[in-house]
Amino acid sequence: MSRTLFPKITSYKQEWFDVGDDHQLYLEQSGNLDGIPVLYLHGGPGGGTSENHRRYFDPNLYRIILFDQRGCGQSKPAPSINDNNTQALVNDIEKIREYLKIDKWLISGGSWGTTLAMIYGIAHPGKILGFILRGIFLGTQAEYDWLYRPEGAQRFFPEYYDEFIEHITEDEQCNPLAYYHKQLHSENEIAAISASKDWYLWELRLSSLEHHHIGMLQVEDAHQALCMAKISSHYFIQNAFIPENFILDNLDKIKEIPAILIHGRYDMVCQLYIAQKVAEQWDNAHLHILPCAGHSGFERQTIDAFCKATDTMAEFLNEKTK
Repeated sequence: MSRTLFPKITSYKQEWFDVGDDHQLYLEQSGNLDGIPVLYLHGGPGGGTSENHRRYFDPNLYRIILFDQRGCGQSKPAPSINDNNTQALVNDIEKIREYLKIDKWLISGGSWGTTLAMIYGIAHPGKILGFILRGIFLGTQAEYDWLYRPEGAQRFFPEYYDEFIEHITEDEQCNPLAYYHKQLHSENEIAAISASKDWYLWELRLSSLEHHHIGMLQVEDAHQALCMAKISSHYFIQNAFIPENFILDNLDKIKEIPAILIHGRYDMVCQLYIAQKVAEQWDNAHLHILPCAGHSGFERQTIDAFCKATDTMAEFLNEKTK
């Protein structure tokens, strides 16, 4: 029987956690205070958390910790790229762990959240019980080219890509990422908001096999679109502030940590071959390929696989402590 999300639950604590640099992170906890501590890292960069992210985890087994990364969601200020980079996010995660007095925790996430999870793990491998990662992304030039340059995802979505670049001059169409970065970070607020909606729509259209005919009416939350587009472009134009192939080159630091990797065969945002590369180098990782799933974390097969993975990991971790 296919699994569904766990029932809706409310958080038992919400707060804004000051991490310095004039950033306050929205931080929440739900589930069992005495359960396995798990941190879920949202996508983007700049995507923000959803109350449904809590529902991947059995609230009787897990102490569920979510936060909005710097500059997005309910964190303050948002959107903001000031002092916003990958190393700052890694430091923020470690500050949260220390603040919550957690010795070791399970790290989970989707898309950009997998990138951040692995980079955090490389920096702090001794603090991690395991990983559950959905939609692997390494932050390499090939992945940015696939998403934003011609001859990548454009080959599968030519009409949507035409809309994505229709406002770009012919001279700039060879590098849409640079164009969007300029628009999103300009002082023209109207132009920035318009560009953010176009950026967000392109990614939404790539993300799901189950939801069709996605148009601008589906871009309902202007704040979310602006956070997502502005912060993502800020990170991607600077290669996520990491050297090329950083994660693969340092994967040996976490290869002994147990990991469940979940990836849709038809993921058009994060390509499957990237997940395969990671699985080949990660001794203690199992890659679960979903035969009829795309990128979204809330498609039926993905929900089924993620919820089963959290139950499997809980059973494994509880057995280890006996």
